[in-house]
Amino acid sequence: MKIVTAAIIIRDEKVLIARRKANEKLEGFWEFPGGKIENDENPQECLERELIEELGVRSKAGEIIAESEYRYDHAAIKLLAILTTLIDTDFTLHVHDKAEWVRLHSLLDYKLAPADIPIAKVIMEKYSNAHQQDD
Repeated sequence: MKIVTAAIIIRDEKVLIARRKANEKLEGFWEFPGGKIENDENPQECLERELIEELGVRSKAGEIIAESEYRYDHAAIKLLAILTTLIDTDFTLHVHDKAEWVRLHSLLDYKLAPADIPIAKVIMEKYSNAHQQDD
């Protein structure tokens, strides 16, 4: 099973998702950006490297807030959702054709990659409730 990281970047009650471009695995699906752990990386190092490679931005990866396991045709993965802060915000897309800030309550309106759906449900519940309690 491959260990894969996913950036959960929340700003102003919106979260960043990106759509895989044509000729990529899972083309047309939306996902939380990230990627596979390589060599001796820890999940945070992996995610910070992947965000540079995929979006051209520096970031600071924090705590793991959710996990999801899924078996695709091409691989079985364990997805680690990591709360992340962007240092840069000027995206240069490499494996995606679009990136959007979407409202937490609208996440499931997007065609999310199957492994990302349980993560989306957790963050919708966790962060929507947190905002409601703040009111």
